[in-house]
Parts: sequence; C-alpha cells; structure tokens
Amino acid sequence: MKEQPFEFQRNTSKILVTGAAGFIGFHLVKSLCKKGFEVTGLDSMSGDIIDLQQARLSATGIFAKNLQYGKLEQSRKFENYSFVKLDITDQENIYKLFEHNRFDIVCHLAAKTGVRRSLECPDEYIRSNVEGFSNILEACRRFQSKRLLYASSSSVYGANTVQPYSVEQPTDSPISMYAATKKMNELMAHAYSHLYRLHATGLRFFTVYGPYGRPDMAPFIFTKAISEDKVIKVYNNGKMSRDFTYVDDIVQSITLLINAGVETEELCQLYNIGGGKPVELMGFISTIEKHLEKKAKKQFLPLQDGDMISTFADVKPLEKKIGYKPETSVEEGIRKFVEWYRNFYG
Repeated sequence: MKEQPFEFQRNTSKILVTGAAGFIGFHLVKSLCKKGFEVTGLDSMSGDIIDLQQARLSATGIFAKNLQYGKLEQSRKFENYSFVKLDITDQENIYKLFEHNRFDIVCHLAAKTGVRRSLECPDEYIRSNVEGFSNILEACRRFQSKRLLYASSSSVYGANTVQPYSVEQPTDSPISMYAATKKMNELMAHAYSHLYRLHATGLRFFTVYGPYGRPDMAPFIFTKAISEDKVIKVYNNGKMSRDFTYVDDIVQSITLLINAGVETEELCQLYNIGGGKPVELMGFISTIEKHLEKKAKKQFLPLQDGDMISTFADVKPLEKKIGYKPETSVEEGIRKFVEWYRNFYG
C-alpha cells in the first residue's frame, strides 16, 4: 500500500494521541511526527509493564525520569512532539489540556486492555474505558476538536458466528467486560455525533502484534515461553483462529483516515482494521517456532471464559474509503517481532 500525500499542511494540524506510551499509540506517534504533524502524547504510565512503556517513550525522545504529572515534556528526538503524564479519568486536568492546546484531531487509544483481566477487575475497565472516554468526548465537544478517532475492538462481535465480521452486524452480545466497555464507547460516540455533530470514527482492531507489543497478547506470551523453554498454554485444544494484524498496517490505516478527512454526512463511522485473513492458532505457533528455531512445549486446555474461537475482519469498507490493504504477512510480521524480541531482551 503506497502512502498518499497529506492534505494537511505541515505543523498546522494539532493532534492528541492518548495512550502514547502504549503499543499502538507509540507507533502512531512516531508515524505522525515523521509526517510533520504537531503531536501531543498523553499516558498515565500505569500498569504492569513500566519498563516497556519507558522504552517506548525513550524511542520517541521522552525520558520517564523527567516526567511530572500534568506537565508537558518536550521530546529530544522530534521537535514537533511533546508528552504529558495524565490520566484520562482526571476530568479537570483533561479539560485544562484541551483548553490550552485546542487540538484539531484526537486519536484516543488509551484504555484498560485485555479480556482476561476485565473478568477479574471490571471496575477498572468501567472507570478507564467508560468514564475516561466520557471525559475525552466532552473535552472534544467543549473545546471544538474537529475530529475524534478512537480504538474499539474485534471483541465487540462477541457471540456472533457469521464471518467475516461486518460493521453492519449487530454487536449486542459481548462475552467479556472488556468487550462491553468497547461497545459502550461506540454507543457514546454515536450519541455525541448525533447531539453535537462531532465527527467520530471508531476503529475495531483485530489482534494487533509487532515490535514493542503487549506482553499479555499471544505472540509475546508464546515467544517468551518458547525462548525460556517453558510450557505454553494452548486453549480450546488449539482449535482457534485469529485475524492477526501487524502494527504497521494499523498505523498506516489511521494516518490514511486522518488524511482522508471527513464528509459532512458521515458524522459517525465504524471500520474494521484487520489482516483480512484468519490464521489457525497452531499454524501461528509453528511460525514462531520456525523463527525462534525452537520447538514449543504445549499444554492443551479447554476454552477460557470470554475467549472468542475465531475472528475474521471484513475490511472492504476501509479499502473503499482509503485503499487499505494489509501489507505485512504473518510470516514477515512474526519474523520482525522475534527479531525485535531478541534484541530487546537479549
């Protein structure tokens, strides 16, 4: 997929990226900075992977030791990038940030992620994913951001069995609290679009992986365990498939959507962003084994609560909108991920 020339003039469109120390947010920040946008990153820097978050920040020229809560820190790598340590549930300071900066575009990626933990701590997900998103929506309205793009998830398809998943399908049967909060985000965005004419675009991501990826996701879990000669847990006896999507394809789609602009009649939109092809779990594990040059020790287990057996994205609407076609094969994506993992963890 060839990159399109950007319509926005350099350094005139101000973009806020929430979750900027997160996996997708980090990669998006780098891409937008290189394209000349004036970018502000925001992240609470909470969670269990502080070392990885700090490494992502460092790669964008932000050093964790300098951070003060609520204070913008200038990047030492990108002159058009600054970062603020801030929690999206902190309504007062979120409003101050928007008031002082007047963002044209908001890319909202901050959230509590992961199905498993949402079953154990649903209150955390409601606070961050629902209350936090409410603060972002209201800040966009109050301070007149032109556009909001926000992360949803393939998990909203829940108990749906008809594949490939289309955004036209009903999504009223979530099977995890994480999925329920993401569906709530879509409903809230729709209401704000209807009531206040906010241009809001929801992005249903499908199993994103790549360098600096999340440690709670299968590619990272399997690579780490196999590298350390530990047993990997294979649920539903391996009879699962996922529409794995390489992070560069995700970032490319977001930047192309920003470039595509908005049409007046399309106030509220939803798109699937996936690889467009389900991959069998056992085949995925074999690919990791190949690039690690090690065999996995497998423990086969029943399906877990909240898990979807299969995911498969219909990406035709996104292709029609921006010419999106995922470029990175699972073979190539896993090779790049394993190479990064070995370099990062030695």
